Amino acid sequence: MIAEAGWRAFPPRLPDQPIFYPVTNLDYAVRIARDWNTKFGDRLGHVTRFSVLKRYLDRFETRIVGGAEHEEYWIPAEGLPEFNANIVGLIEVVASFTEADRIAAETG
Repeated sequence: MIAEAGWRAFPPRLPDQPIFYPVTNLDYAVRIARDWNTKFGDRLGHVTRFSVLKRYLDRFETRIVGGAEHEEYWIPAEGLPEFNANIVGLIEVVASFTEADRIAAETG
């Protein structure tokens, strides 16, 4: 869906997803993509990198949702079009994971 938007926007949230949670560091993003997103069926987990205008992002506080490395923004789903309008450049996929990657990470 991101590709269909020319790599410039995230798709609308699903009805059961009231918040868009961009995270602030790569390690946390990898854990979400690999360890959570691949748990359900044959789903893939992707890590994306993108830039957002600071003057826009400064309107939101970061939230710590666990350890200090679990830092994320909470963007209300209805605000996602405005968030997308403040993305600078393209959204880049920097890593992708499968269920096999998750199992390998779990078993060390």
